Amino acid sequence: MPETAGPVTELASQYVSQVTKDLEENVREQERVTAEIAALQERLAALQHDHGILLNMQQALGIAAPAAGAVVPAPRGKSGGARRTDTKKPAPKKPAAKKSAAGKAGTGKPAAKKAPAEPAQPAQPAQSSQPTLVELVRRYLAEQNEPRSAAEVAEALGRTYPERAVQTKVVRTTLENLVARNGAHRSKQGSSVFYTVAAEPAPETAEKAEGADPAE
Repeated sequence: MPETAGPVTELASQYVSQVTKDLEENVREQERVTAEIAALQERLAALQHDHGILLNMQQALGIAAPAAGAVVPAPRGKSGGARRTDTKKPAPKKPAAKKSAAGKAGTGKPAAKKAPAEPAQPAQPAQSSQPTLVELVRRYLAEQNEPRSAAEVAEALGRTYPERAVQTKVVRTTLENLVARNGAHRSKQGSSVFYTVAAEPAPETAEKAEGADPAE
C-alpha cells in the first residue's frame, strides 16, 4: 500500500505544477492582448480625429470631392486578348434588295435625310447641399460691425452649425486664405489678430475707370 501511494502523489504533483504554469501563461497572454486592444483603440481614435480635421481643411481650401470609382476594364479571354462577342462575318446583301432600292430611286422622290444628332450636353457638376466653410466665414464677417478674431468666428460658427465640428485652427487657415485673396483684412491689436471682410469696389468707380480716356 505505501508503494502505490508514492507514484500517485508524484503524478498529482506534476498535474498541479502543469496546471499552475498554464494558468500563469493564460493570464500573461490576456494582459498582452488587452494591451494591444487598448493601443489599437487609441490609434483608431487618433485617426478619426485627424480625419475630421482633414475634412474641415479640405472644405476651407475649396478642394473638390474625389471623383467616382475608376472604370473596371473588360475581362480578357484565356488567350490574353479581348473577348469577342461575335465572330461571324456579316452576310452579303442579296441582289433583290439592290433592285428594290434602285426602283425607289427612279420614282423621283428624294430620300429623307436624317436629322443630325444633337451634341451631348456636358454633365453639370453636382452642387453641394451645404455651403463651404469659406462661405460661412465670409458671411459671418460681413454681418459683423467690428473685427473678429479666429476664436470668436469659430465659436460663433460652432454654435450655429454644431454638426460641422468647426475648429479654431481650421477657421484661422480659412481667414488667412481670404486675406491672401483680398477677401478679408487682417489687423493686429497687441498680441491678438482680428479680421474683417473686404469691401467690394463701388460700381461707379469701376465705370469711371472703364470710361477714362487713355493718356495721349
